[in-house]
Amino acid sequence: MAVRAVRGAVQLERDEAGHMHEQVSALMTSVLERNGLTPEDLISVWFTATPDLHSDFPAAAARKIGITDVPLICAQELDVAGAMPRVVRVLAHIESDLPRSEVNHVYLGAAAALRKDIAQ
Repeated sequence: MAVRAVRGAVQLERDEAGHMHEQVSALMTSVLERNGLTPEDLISVWFTATPDLHSDFPAAAARKIGITDVPLICAQELDVAGAMPRVVRVLAHIESDLPRSEVNHVYLGAAAALRKDIAQ
C-alpha cells in the first residue's frame, strides 16, 4: 500500500453555507468514488478556499458525509489578481494500491478550467 495524493476543486455559485456543503460533499464523494476509496483510505485532507468565501469551513461538509475520524484542515487560498472566484480546493492524502499515474484528480464544473491538462 502506497501513500498517494489526490487533488480536486469546485467553484461555488454563491457564498452560502448550504451551497458550500452541497458542492464540497459532491467533490469529496467524487474523489472517493473515482479512485475506489472509502473514508478509511484517507490519511488527511487539506481544504483551501478563496478569500471571497466566508460562509463556512469546507471541512464541515466532509464531516457531514461521514469523514469523521480523519484529520482535516482549512486554509485560505492566495489572493491572486484574476484568479477564479469562489473556489474550494482539496488535497487528500490517501493509502492506495493505485499507481500514481492512475490517481483520478477531480475538478467539478467550472473548476475544470483550472486544470485543463487533466481529462475529466
